[in-house]
Amino acid sequence: MSARVRDSFRTQADACAALGSPFTARLLRLLAEGLEPGTAVADRVLGWVGEPSARGDALGLRLAGGLHALALQGRPIALQSLYADPARYTDIEMLAVLLDSLDAEPDHLLTWLDSAPQTNEVRRSAALIAAGHWLAAQYGLPMALSELGASAGLNLNWDHYVLDIGACFGDPSSPLRLTPDWRGDVPPRSQPVVVARRAVDLNPLDVTADGLRIRSYIWADQPHRMALTQTAIDLAQGITVERGDAVAWLETRLASPMPGRLHLIYHTVAWQYFPAALQARGEALLQAAGARATDAAPLAHLSMESDGQEPGAALVLRLWPGNRVIALGRVDFHGRWVDWQAPAA
Repeated sequence: MSARVRDSFRTQADACAALGSPFTARLLRLLAEGLEPGTAVADRVLGWVGEPSARGDALGLRLAGGLHALALQGRPIALQSLYADPARYTDIEMLAVLLDSLDAEPDHLLTWLDSAPQTNEVRRSAALIAAGHWLAAQYGLPMALSELGASAGLNLNWDHYVLDIGACFGDPSSPLRLTPDWRGDVPPRSQPVVVARRAVDLNPLDVTADGLRIRSYIWADQPHRMALTQTAIDLAQGITVERGDAVAWLETRLASPMPGRLHLIYHTVAWQYFPAALQARGEALLQAAGARATDAAPLAHLSMESDGQEPGAALVLRLWPGNRVIALGRVDFHGRWVDWQAPAA
């Protein structure tokens, strides 16, 4: 079992490096090579019951998040110092600090290992803002939002952010400014109006009570990303994500049409983790609701998910009535770039 765990840490390290976090990549590679059985945390990790890879339990990110949470709290002091200036440490010194920290804080880390990481990557809202402008130009209706797998709901607030790609879209007064590398045309100028928003997650995080957990999953060597997340947390005060199964919740949301509104259902890097049976049931619900949609109560489904292609995630929009499928382009998983290929609305 430990060989699978070590391999999953190495694969996750490669992904972290590709997404701009050499520190997290280094941390995971050192643990993949240097973690040995004999302590509570090491035994739990190396004997992991389940799928340790990113497609399963994301074990490496669970442990990295737990260590980052400790560093954010300043304990142990040696770990805080390592996170503050990792370049000062050789690999041998860094591994020693990491292993000492696992031994010093077993209760914290064992608890952290119980929960899957929740990214709350607010930069994904760049694609949501662009899609919202496209939909506003297409329909000219106020929008009701339904987000699946929303975690803390930071991307439920996309209309309160500004997308700055030379021209600005969204709320110009917002303190949260998204500046992705933009490829392709700019979105339409039509301003989306959101009149209702709701969201669901199996394990929702509260922006007030769970701020440490939200920040712990932001990689420590990405301060700009951390600052954006903290600003999004501040803006999200009062937003509540409901606890529940996403598809059962969706069935309730789709039970009645919303006259005079565009109902936008969306998810960002969440659907791909739903079990196949749940995906099939969710798809059937969307198709049935789409068949009931009218020009006065249209339905839209926006998906930002892996499709097995490179690079990034596919941004796909489906519209009812009409069951139209529109490829809007591709998006970096962390929103660092957007390749916008939407047709004219």
